[in-house]
Amino acid sequence: MRNKAISALACAVLMAGAAVLGGAGSAAAQAAAADTVRERLEKIPGMKVVSVADKEGHPLYTLTYVQPVDHAKPRGATFTQRATLWHKSTDKPTVLYTTGYTLGGGTASLTRLIDANQVSVEHRYFGPSRPTGAAGEDWSKLTVQQEAADEHRLTRALRTVEKGKWLGTGASKGGMTATYHERHYPDDLDAVVAFVAPNDANNRDDSGYERFFKTVGTKECRDALNAVQREMLVRRATLLPRFEADAEANGDTFEETLGTTDRAYEFAVLDQVWNFWQSGTAADCPTVPDAKKATDDELYDWSKKHGLSVYRDEDLGTNGSGPYYRQAATQLGWADLKFEHLKGVRHYPDLYRPNSVLPAAMRGTYSDRTVADVDRWVKTRGQRMMFVYGQNDPWSAERFTPSHRDSHRYVVPGANHGASIAGLPAAEQAEAVATIKRWADVE
Repeated sequence: MRNKAISALACAVLMAGAAVLGGAGSAAAQAAAADTVRERLEKIPGMKVVSVADKEGHPLYTLTYVQPVDHAKPRGATFTQRATLWHKSTDKPTVLYTTGYTLGGGTASLTRLIDANQVSVEHRYFGPSRPTGAAGEDWSKLTVQQEAADEHRLTRALRTVEKGKWLGTGASKGGMTATYHERHYPDDLDAVVAFVAPNDANNRDDSGYERFFKTVGTKECRDALNAVQREMLVRRATLLPRFEADAEANGDTFEETLGTTDRAYEFAVLDQVWNFWQSGTAADCPTVPDAKKATDDELYDWSKKHGLSVYRDEDLGTNGSGPYYRQAATQLGWADLKFEHLKGVRHYPDLYRPNSVLPAAMRGTYSDRTVADVDRWVKTRGQRMMFVYGQNDPWSAERFTPSHRDSHRYVVPGANHGASIAGLPAAEQAEAVATIKRWADVE
């Protein structure tokens, strides 16, 4: 339940020559190139260069960009979206990277692979990239389409600076966001590489997730995990006080979202096996305790280290992951698991839904129109798209199916939600890397 201008040819030639000669010339050339890029950025309407730092010898520009709250009303209310540009050279490829949440501070694996510039963008309504006043409380503008339009405007603006190929990327919700951008504005990017991007195209059919939990790992491990999960609810009377004591010590509250500690405890237990596979591996299976023989302390302490994730008010409102759950509740969908092994020990049969962890003002009504449309488009019309999934990742259980238009899908054996191209078998890894480099037009 957790928790898409004129080329600086003269500067490029100068830098290349200085690199050969070494010394102060190289530093001077880099400084001149950085000044030129900054000037171009500052000429973009609505763009502000907040700061410039050095990252591995290249300038990292922290930016803000004024966006319409509603792209259907471009002269209406606006908000400021955060972004960064790590600039190396105007003739290198550029990677558009999004986490799908707040602004990512790292370097995408794709950026390293093709030695690219990198533009990182914060998703609307996350962190400070949110309208102020009444517009900030209007959650109807937090949609796939509006964010795709944000990224479209930003991409077109920065393409006046960065002239090489542009590739979109992200992992998990970031991979979804990159895919949605490609669907709505297929002319913006030259390719998309999405990692572990869930695709809940039919929210009424969660058979893919059910099948995953019946087949992942070994039967012994699955049975042991299910037994622990059930025992956590069987022993609710003795384990809930431990949960409540932890909540009090950590300052956790639940009144605005889940409502009570009992509901919060059950939600955390329901998420436990999912989280085990999302972040762990089959190598963790021997650590699973014998549910019947474990003491209360052993059961609870192991669970806290292996998937018992607390959903608290402090992390679920407007300044936390609440915007994600709003999107899940209205457009992205969720895994409504049956939990057949928990019959008779659940108190709240309709609890495992995104609206359960949202403040009342952020809750919404689901429509599958958007994700069904994206699913069809990717299957039939998407071009130069690559999807990388983890074999043992529950989020990878319902996947995008790429078209035959120079598009590909890979599954990393044994991998969890951190699946990467580096984990693929040698032949598939070489194939994927060659494809990406061809798309990026690099050697």
